[in-house]
This record gives sequence, structure tokens and C-alpha cells, in this order.
Amino acid sequence: MSDTTYTPPKVWTWDQESGGKFASINRPIAGATHDKELPVGDHPFQLYSLATPNGVKVTVMLEELLAAGETGAEYDAWLINIGEGDQFGSGFVEINPNSKIPALHDRSGGEPVRVFESASILMHLAEKFGHFLPKEGAARTEVLNWLFWQMGSAPYLGGGFGHFYAYAPEKFEYAINRFSMEAKRQLDVLNLELATKTFIAGEDYSIADIAIWPWYGQLVLGRLYDAAEFLDVASYEHVVRWAKAIDARPAVQRGRMVNRAFGELSSQLRERHAATDFETRTQDKLEAAE
Repeated sequence: MSDTTYTPPKVWTWDQESGGKFASINRPIAGATHDKELPVGDHPFQLYSLATPNGVKVTVMLEELLAAGETGAEYDAWLINIGEGDQFGSGFVEINPNSKIPALHDRSGGEPVRVFESASILMHLAEKFGHFLPKEGAARTEVLNWLFWQMGSAPYLGGGFGHFYAYAPEKFEYAINRFSMEAKRQLDVLNLELATKTFIAGEDYSIADIAIWPWYGQLVLGRLYDAAEFLDVASYEHVVRWAKAIDARPAVQRGRMVNRAFGELSSQLRERHAATDFETRTQDKLEAAE
């Protein structure tokens, strides 16, 4: 192993020049860095997000609810550019003191309710509208098992494997090997479960699938970290089958586009305020009209 040895100091200090793709936005302190009010649209739900895997969870959920006929789930989606530090604006920090996307303002009742952490948002919406989460019993518990499995596991995939494989300023064999092993173990967990079930918690599509798919589904579809070959994702045949089935859902296809500020211009709907925006306000059309 060629990695250089690091001896930690007695007291860690913040090296702002540490490098890496996200060095400019990561910091060891919380709170707002600047005053900036958030925009507010006309719909009951105001979403402030970016189409990272965690952001995609919520836009897919909202689009699935609308597809299920829940007109009360109409929403405005506003782009939070984490590369420019939008998540540290005072308005965003008021909704999510942790300064992470996604953050939701539920204005459907008498008093606005802030909802942050993607699993909390999924549960909030599922319980409010009565979709994608059984109301009681073992079926509900199984969905929650997998929802919280995802919340506990994805940091190893994103902050662990993804960071050291794709984003770190240098490639460290130990770190890549450590997190590759864990990423593959997690894929195997899913593969074994999906060998006997249509969806991860059983035969019904649920918020567990909505939470897991943007991470592990997109990984096996070759959309995360350019790592499909490296991790031999094709060998997880049941995960691939499940990922393709969810990817074919129209609401999932729409949800992937919302708050997207990268990739093909036709796939980017940076703000979403109406269902017609998918046809009229993608970035390719906006730039062509300039």
C-alpha cells in the first residue's frame, strides 16, 4: 500500500485549503453566512432543493402523489445551488438548521411547518396523503425498516465510496478499498432481498423504494460516480431489474428532472411551478428562447 501515513495532531484545526470537489462549501461550523430570503410560490408545498440523490427522493415523491390524483400535493420547487453556498442563506437555515438539501415548507395548513431530512419529508407526505406507506402493522414496519436502512447506509456510499473514488483530490487505496467493500456489501443486501420480492418491502411500491432508488438504483444504472464497471453492478441482477422498473415510471422520470442543474439541457427543469413546465421550461427551451 502506497498511501502516506498521517499522524493526527492533538487538536484538529480546519484546513480551508484541503482540496476536493466540495472543499469550498464544507465547513466545521453551522449557521447562516449571509442574509437571503427564500422565494415563495403559490402552491401548498415549497421545496428548496437540488437534484442530488437526496433531492430526487422528494421530487419523485411529489410527482408520484400528483400522479396518484392528489392535487393537494402541488408544489413549487426552487433551486438551491450548493456549489454557490445557497444552503447557508438565512432563509434556508431557518427551514433546515443543518444546511442540507432538501428542505420543505408545508404551507397547506394554518401554520407553515418546516420539514427537513429526506426521510422525514417522505414520511410527512406519505402520512398526509395516505400513499406509499401502510398505515399499521408489519407491512408498515417493513417499509420503515428499509427507509431507515437507506438513511444509515447511503453515507457510506456517498460520503465514503463516492467521495474517495470520485471527488477526493488524491486516490487513496485504503479508503477506496474500504468503502468499495461496504458499497458492494450493501448492494448484496439489496440483491438478496429483491430476489424474492418485486419491491424492497414487499409487493407494493413504497417510500422505501423512493428513498433507495436515487442512490442504489441510479448506481446500478450507471449514473453515479462513473463506477458501474468498477463495482461490477451488473452482477446484482435483482437490483438491476428493480432499478429499471422504477426508472420506467413516468413520475420518477419527471422527478429526476426537477431542480436539476447538470447533464443534458433537455433533462434540466431547474425550477418547477406547474406540470406544464416539463414541456415548456426545460433548460434547452429557455436558452433557445433567449
